[in-house]
Order: sequence, then C-alpha cells, then structure tokens
Amino acid sequence: MKILKKVALSALLSFGLIGQSYAAECIAPANPGGGWDFTCRSISKIMTDIGAHDGSIKVTNMAGGGGGLAFAHVVNERNTDAELIVAASTATATRLAQNAYSGMTADQVRFLGAIGADPGVIVVAADSPHKTLNDLLDDVIANPSKHAFAGGSAAGGFDHLKVLMALKRKGFTDIKKVKYIGVDGDADAITQTVGGFTSAMTGDISGVVGFIKSGDVRVLASFTEERIPGFEQIPTAREQGIDVIAVNWRGLYTPKGASDDSYKAWTEALRKVGASKEWKAAMEANGLAPFNMVGPDFQSYVGGVMKEVKAMSVELGVMK
Repeated sequence: MKILKKVALSALLSFGLIGQSYAAECIAPANPGGGWDFTCRSISKIMTDIGAHDGSIKVTNMAGGGGGLAFAHVVNERNTDAELIVAASTATATRLAQNAYSGMTADQVRFLGAIGADPGVIVVAADSPHKTLNDLLDDVIANPSKHAFAGGSAAGGFDHLKVLMALKRKGFTDIKKVKYIGVDGDADAITQTVGGFTSAMTGDISGVVGFIKSGDVRVLASFTEERIPGFEQIPTAREQGIDVIAVNWRGLYTPKGASDDSYKAWTEALRKVGASKEWKAAMEANGLAPFNMVGPDFQSYVGGVMKEVKAMSVELGVMK
C-alpha cells in the first residue's frame, strides 16, 4: 500500500495537482506518456471540459505488471469506489484471458466502453502476388508450411492472434501450422515482410502509415467495422467475407462493486466524450479511428474476444 501511495503522490507532484480538490480519479496503469496515460488524460479532460462530468478528474499513474498492479488495486482496495475509472485496452483483455494477472478475472470489474481504437491490419509487400485478404488466406490454408507472418508482439500476443482469428473464419483449425515471427515493434515486422522473409505482417495502422505512403507495402484489409478515415482505399475484412473485428481499443473499466447508477453515469459521460468534436480532434491527432461501443454491448464484446483469445492461447500452448 505504501508503494501505491508513493506512485500516486509522484504522479500528483509531476503534474502539478497538489492542492486541487477532486471527486473522481482515473488510473492509468502505466507510466506517463503511453497509451493508457493518453486515454486517462484525454478522456478525463474532455469529460470535464464539455460538462459530461461534474468536476475535475484526477489522473494517477500506477505502472506495474502490464496493468496487473492497477487491476489488483481496484479489485482488492477500491471495489466499491463509484468515483474511480481505469484506462484499459485490448492488451488488458488479452492479459486477463491468458491469466497474466495472477488469477484475477475480467468479471471482477465492469468494462464501461471504448471510444477509439488503433485498427488492426494485414499488410503485404508491394510486389506480393496476393491482391486480397482471401488470396492470402486461401494460399496459407493450402500451403501453411510455406508461409509466415511477422508481428510486433510476442507469440500468443494480439498481433499473432488476430490473423489466426481470420484463418478460423475461413474454416482453418490447425493453427499451430501457421508460423509467426514476433519482433520488436511494427517497423521490424514490416522489414521482415518487405525483405521477403514473411508473407505478410500483422499489426496496427499507426505502425505502417509511413510504409504505405512510401509505396513499400499494400494493406489487404483492416479489421474494423468501417473503412479507416483517411485510408478509405483499404477494404475491411468484413467486406471480404471475413467477420473479424480486431482493434487495439482505448477504453475504461470501473470497480464491479460500484453502484449501477454510477455505472450508467460513467457510460453516459463516455458516450458524450465519444460524440464530441474535442475527442474527434484528439483521435485525429493521435492516429486513432472511431470505435464506439459503450455499456453492456461493450462488456459482451470484451467477453467474446477474451473467450476466443483464451481458446487459441490454449491451442498454441501459450497457456494451459
């Protein structure tokens, strides 16, 4: 508990918040500057600025365990705190599905929603013979040993899993036959693909924009509900008959023991932020695409993704 207090105090001092009064708090489960920090600071500020939440919202950075320290803090010490929200993302759901939070489970909190995302994409080299997502997947299914995918996360991470989701939608079940090379970030993964070492790269749009503009790669599909603003030339997987939504969403959760009234109030505030011009500007400035899913629908979506992630992780041997 003393460590957590020091973390919170350090964050308050760093951002000049001592001496101000707050009724609510947003925990960013990472150090300042990352995606979770952006989620907390941007959403909290806009909520206050547009009047979606009455009063300021304090931001506390609580790094540790890939989000696990903050999750444990909420579950064990703040379970009924109606004035607490916590930044989350696809990584949160993936780690929970893979039991990376020391036995803690997703049903110990309530997911509020997500209002933006870094869209997942499948990318090939500019000279690749594969012109569509189905071209690529059909070839992989016919000759799995001849293909490999590169991604910026480790084996069993979400970059790896989203291409397996697409293959499963095509009826392919022997996912262990699909070779995946996990490297240090999207840029290295693109290098593997452009260099001819892998058939395709699986990552997020933000990591490949420069390569698209240079003409080094072609994006076969985005794993989004609609085409990505600014990249309307890229078809979605759904348009091509592959029903997969795989994005690195930016959202929030709240303690499970907080009241239903507080849950409804936070979801309504989040909806208002998502519809605001201020949030649209923040998304554009940070390379995010619209992804609006709030309340029970989002809770169900997260549950469905986690179920699939867990099943594939077991198949891959990432977890038992």
